[in-house]
Formats: sequence, structure tokens, C-alpha cells
Amino acid sequence: MAYFWLQLIMSIVAALHHQIGTADAAAGIGVCYGMLGNNLPAAADVVGLYKKYNIGKMRLFDPNPQALDALRGSNILVTLGMRNEDLPNLASSQEAVDSWFATNVQPYLNDVVFSYISVGNEVVGGVYGQHVAAVMQFLQNTLNANKLSATKVTTVLSADTLGSSYPPFSGAFKPELSNIMGGILGFLSKNGSPLLVNVYPYFAYAGDPVNVRLDYAQFTATGPVVHDGELSYWNLFDAMVDSFIWAVEKMGVTNVNVVVSESGWPSAGNGNLTTPELASTYNRNLMQHVMNNGTPKRPGALIEGFVFALFNENQKAPGVEQNFGLFYPNMTPVYPMFPNSVEDKHPKLPRRLVPD
Repeated sequence: MAYFWLQLIMSIVAALHHQIGTADAAAGIGVCYGMLGNNLPAAADVVGLYKKYNIGKMRLFDPNPQALDALRGSNILVTLGMRNEDLPNLASSQEAVDSWFATNVQPYLNDVVFSYISVGNEVVGGVYGQHVAAVMQFLQNTLNANKLSATKVTTVLSADTLGSSYPPFSGAFKPELSNIMGGILGFLSKNGSPLLVNVYPYFAYAGDPVNVRLDYAQFTATGPVVHDGELSYWNLFDAMVDSFIWAVEKMGVTNVNVVVSESGWPSAGNGNLTTPELASTYNRNLMQHVMNNGTPKRPGALIEGFVFALFNENQKAPGVEQNFGLFYPNMTPVYPMFPNSVEDKHPKLPRRLVPD
């Protein structure tokens, strides 16, 4: 009976999520919980940190048992990833996916809410990309058998899947990916699932700071910077998201939403392009923008988003990759971000990112 009510609640949440749009910040923003560090706190403490700062959504890159156990009863909405290296085996049979599900999802269904399960992270365009569509279908079969209609199957793309992205109208997937993307988008369209994309204005700015304006990258421009036909872009984030949307539509699919599964700005590692002030400005504006706006191409659409990342992770590549965290491993903020933090001096964001 408890299981039935949980699934009913999940279905209601999913319906409200798609129908109400920006009526509540709940549908907007989450934080990625990466674990590539040898000095990170215990998973139970991490879940406590999400609760302390009212972060209502978590992205897990793989089914870490300690994290999933800690999430029990937390009401945090979870986006769960399949490991890239597991995809060839999972694509081999329905039984392989059923076994994965029985180990990594089934034990937690009564008290963990799974919003999305992602078949790999940035694998399209690489050696594992050919397996994504098959694993997605097997996993959907498993979810259907378990009557888990509120949990959506998806995958995560990087900007490298685009052969063209500027101006946004020119957005198109690389021609060599057309068969793979056709299968993925057909699946998403049929099952009402979104496409997850990683969007980083920082890298565009850092790669060409002469021609990419800082205010355009940081949501602080006071007027349109890029004009694309009848659409005007005040920030690079919207332009990057819309380039993905155009790419999807050019594949003949118009009913697939986009979720930003990663976006952030490093606070160190690349001189004056990566300061705590710049990181704070970007991530604050990202949160406000995602929770209150669509994009020029889809102005009425809700865009979910995840800030990357929770912690500075010392086992990532040295430099900027180790400095995307909102928190140090001791769980103190790298810079003020959340409105119920005693360090915060800008209490303008909503106090709840997910409703009680």
C-alpha cells in the first residue's frame, strides 16, 4: 500500500511539474553530487547538506549504494546515471538491464523518488554511443513492468554532439550522429521523456574571451547581444540551450523538452577568468534564470537545471575541473549561494527549491 501511494505521489508531482511550469521553483534547479575526491564527507552528511540548504534535486552520476541509502525518506528528487562502461553489457539483453534495475533501483523504490534515469553521460559521439538506444528501450520495458510511469529514461549529451551551434538557429547534430540521435529522439518523443544536455558558457568564454562578452556569459548583459532572426539573446546560456532545441527539431522531433543536466562556473584554476565572485554571479543568475524563464525559442517552457557541482573534487584533473564546487569538502561554502546560509548577503532567491 505504501508503494502504491508513493507511485501516486510521484505521478502527481510529474504532472504538476509539466503543467504548472515555473509556478514553483521546485521544478527548476538541482545540484550534481560528484564523488571524485578522497576527502569528501559521508553520504548521510551530504544529504543533510542538501536539506540544510533546501536543495530539492540531486543528480547522481552512478548508483552509489551509500548515497542511495542516505537518500531514503529525504524527498529529494533523484536523477540517477548508469555508468558509461556498463552500457555494452546492458545493451546485450533485457535480462542484463533487469538485473541492473533489481540491484540499483528496486531496493530503494519505497523511499527514494527517481525522476530520471540517464543511460550514460556524454557517451553519444564516443565508443559507447551505439548502445544508448537499446539500453533505453530495455530500461523502459523494465519500468513499464514495474508500473513506474513517473520515472523517465533519458541520456546526457555534451556540446560536442553539435556540428553547428552559432547562431542558435543553425544548431544541428553532427551528420555522423544522425542515426544514433534519430533512435534516441524517437524513443524520447514516444515516451514523453526529456533530453538532458550539459551547457557551459564558461568554456565558450574562456576559449575566446575577446569575442565572447563576459556579461553575455554571466547573465548580466543589459540588452540583447545576439540577434538570430526574430529572436534576441541576452545571455549565452539561452543561446546554447536553443541550439540543442533547434538541432532536435531539425531531426523532425518537436515534442521533446530539454533539461540542463550540468552548468556551472569554476571559482579558481584559470586566473582572473575563474574567481569566487564570477562563480557566484553565474550560479546565482543561473538559478534565477532557470526558475523564472524559458528561452527565446520556447519562452513559455520550463527549463530544469542542475548546478555543477556540489564539492570541489580533488581527484579530478588539476585546474578548473577541481574548482566547480559550491562547497569545500568540509561542507563550508566556497562563496555565498543559498538564502538560508548565514554567510549569504543576497536573500532574493526562493527559500524552497522543492515544496514540502
